Amino acid sequence: MEVPGEGLLRRDVDVFVLVAVRLYRDGIAAALDRDPRFRVVGRAGVLDEARGQLGRLPAPPTVTLVDLGLPEGAGAARSLRSTWPAMSIVVLAVPEIDAEIVQLAEAGVHGLVTRDASMSEVLDAVAAAVRREAITSPTVSGVLLRRVAFLAGERRSTDGASLTRREREIVVLIGRGLSNKEIAQSLRIELSTVKNHVHNILEKLHVHRRAEAVSAARTRGGLDEI
Repeated sequence: MEVPGEGLLRRDVDVFVLVAVRLYRDGIAAALDRDPRFRVVGRAGVLDEARGQLGRLPAPPTVTLVDLGLPEGAGAARSLRSTWPAMSIVVLAVPEIDAEIVQLAEAGVHGLVTRDASMSEVLDAVAAAVRREAITSPTVSGVLLRRVAFLAGERRSTDGASLTRREREIVVLIGRGLSNKEIAQSLRIELSTVKNHVHNILEKLHVHRRAEAVSAARTRGGLDEI
């Protein structure tokens, strides 16, 4: 049976508490102090104060708890991550709204604690962040899984629109300045066939001009393989 916090030494984890409401801030800090795994190294109610305190510490804390109720919202987590990338961020008071959850995940946070979480769940989220794990509610997990599925679908869609070998040949010839008629003569195919290929190339690359198609195809890569 796994022991909560297994692998963490006594007072092994430095934690900073950034929570807007003092009552909640002090309560969370007190709960962390009572847990032998954690050591509170600072607390603040606004982002600027937190940044000042963090900058004066000899080393950044292992984890910083960030209240989503701050005026900066998710921007506070992003700001801290950009300055102290090695520091884990656990966000508190996360509403179970898809857009909010996805925005925080994309900001690179290491833990999402919903508004109705208990204090023990907050402490478990801190310990999980140290292990680079995440403890989330079923709703949050569902949102993140749907996001992954959506991105995978977009990638498949993009891959499915890749240029055929003949289309890549035509792009190369367009890049050399050949007209449709000259391309037809070079490849020994009908002019109408070239026009159809060019139309398909423009659609697949989401561009409107031949020169744009050459640039987009080069960005994608694969033209050197012809």
